[in-house]
Amino acid sequence: MKIIYQIGIIFSLCWVSQIVEALLPIDFPASVIGMILLFALLVFRVLKVEHIREKSDFLLANMAFFFVPAGVSIINYFDVLKSSVVQLLLICLFTTVLTFVATAGSIRLTLKLMNRRKGGQENG
Repeated sequence: MKIIYQIGIIFSLCWVSQIVEALLPIDFPASVIGMILLFALLVFRVLKVEHIREKSDFLLANMAFFFVPAGVSIINYFDVLKSSVVQLLLICLFTTVLTFVATAGSIRLTLKLMNRRKGGQENG
C-alpha cells in the first residue's frame, strides 16, 4: 500500500505540472514544472522525503532504462548526425570538460565553505 501511495504522489505532481503547463502563456516543460513543485513541497515541508523515498530511489536506480527510447530513436536520424559528427564530438568533448571543471569548482567551494563554517564553530 505504501508504494501505491508514493506512486500516487509522484503521478499527482506530474498531472498537476501538465495542467500548469497548459495554463502558462509561454512554453515551459511540464517535467521542469513538476521538479519545481516537488522541490517547493519538500522545502516548505508539505511533503516529507519519507513520503516518496522508496519510489524515488527505485526510479533513480533505473534511470538509464528511461533513456533507452531516446537512444534508440537517434538511429532514425543517423544520416543527419553523420554529416555533423566532427561538430558533435567537439561539443561532447567541450561540455564534458566544462562539466568536470564546474564540478571540481563546486566541490572546492563547498569544502571551503564547510571548513570556514567548521572553523567558526570551534572558535565561537
